[in-house]
Amino acid sequence: MASTNTLCKKLLNVKTAVVTGSDFYTDEDGVNHIRIKARPNKWHENDCPFCHKSCTRYDSQSSTSRIWRGLDWGGTLVEVECHTHRIKCPVHGILVADVPWAYPGSGFTKDFDLTVGWLATYLPRSAVSEYMRIDWETVGRCVHRTLNDIEPERSRRLDGLVNIGIDETSYKKGHKYITVIVNHDNNTVVWAAQGHGKTVLESFYRQLTPQQLSSIRVVTGDGAKWITECVNEFTPDCERCVDPFHVVEWAMEALDEVRREVWREAYSEAVQLAKEHPRKKGRPKADDEEAAIVKVAKAKAEEIKNSAYALGKAPEHLTENQQTKVAMIAENNSRLYRAYRMKEMLRLLLKIKDVDEADAELKRWLWWASHSRIPAFKKLYQKIKRHKGHILNAIRLGMSNARIEATNNKIKLIIRKAYGFRNIQNMLDMVYLVCSDLRIPLPNRKPKTA
Repeated sequence: MASTNTLCKKLLNVKTAVVTGSDFYTDEDGVNHIRIKARPNKWHENDCPFCHKSCTRYDSQSSTSRIWRGLDWGGTLVEVECHTHRIKCPVHGILVADVPWAYPGSGFTKDFDLTVGWLATYLPRSAVSEYMRIDWETVGRCVHRTLNDIEPERSRRLDGLVNIGIDETSYKKGHKYITVIVNHDNNTVVWAAQGHGKTVLESFYRQLTPQQLSSIRVVTGDGAKWITECVNEFTPDCERCVDPFHVVEWAMEALDEVRREVWREAYSEAVQLAKEHPRKKGRPKADDEEAAIVKVAKAKAEEIKNSAYALGKAPEHLTENQQTKVAMIAENNSRLYRAYRMKEMLRLLLKIKDVDEADAELKRWLWWASHSRIPAFKKLYQKIKRHKGHILNAIRLGMSNARIEATNNKIKLIIRKAYGFRNIQNMLDMVYLVCSDLRIPLPNRKPKTA
């Protein structure tokens, strides 16, 4: 039969600790506790918590002991009690000596921190807080310690970058953004920071070594000027790509601008007809031509207003109802239908694999857009003309920002699960933890291969 000390040592899950005793007690709320009294063994009692080297003892043990929370044992709260002292490290200075069961500065055991970190990647923070019986904000600190343990040097993510994607995503109302950089080759976030714009992106490039900068060959992103300027300044030899996703998004915005303009015109016409043919008391007669004219004008405006979804979909995916709406627009509004066709032509040419064929089709599209007599598509013509080389690079290299857009969706999910973040560092820690190939080791489990 195992002794009490052996059982307690197994609960701590450490080999370099000595258990000197244990005690059961019940607190004022009726919750059962087991308090394990332990200390590091004499070979590790003066270890630095950061470099883990044996150092000079600085003072004697404190008169009061410290207590760490451990993982619950069948619903019983586990605590670890130890008298600590300070050591003098030649590198890190004067600090409290390391205890093998906890991370530096933590009030919890390592197993506890890792378990909280694992749960936080799958569950809402409020659920983790309730289950682990800790404060909501404490979850963020546990996640931070978990990340620092399994990946102490995040700068290694910046080694050997070849194909990267850059994008910004909002994390809070009021135009609060973070800039995210994804490695296309392994679909992981390599860098994230608060804010967006040239200043933020420059801080990423400036921390790269000349060797790391020279390894970058392709940079994808939207058409933001600040991305292009940073690429030209720091990695002038790499290929800058504007991915097809954003180009189609520009076309959709132009199409929607035309749709709103056409709807306003149709709505104004319906209002004007209603004024010219005021409705009489009672229900209009079946042969009332004036009422029929007003009704048709209102229906036309309503059809245009509700056609955004149909115009945005590819023709092969339209339902029967949506096909009817597009046919109605083709018959009654040539300007909006031309805008729809230009959007579709642009979408299809971006799927062409041969870059020479795509170049020829893009030249045709640019001519059509410049002669379309539609202001929104004339603006789009200017925009695509500026980025023509970058768009063709994306087609030639077969690159897109699909992975970084998927990463943005993951980030949105992280934020939604946490019901928002007050501490931006907590959010970035979760992004690094979830949007990567890191595996959090759970206690007493065989590690799974990636």
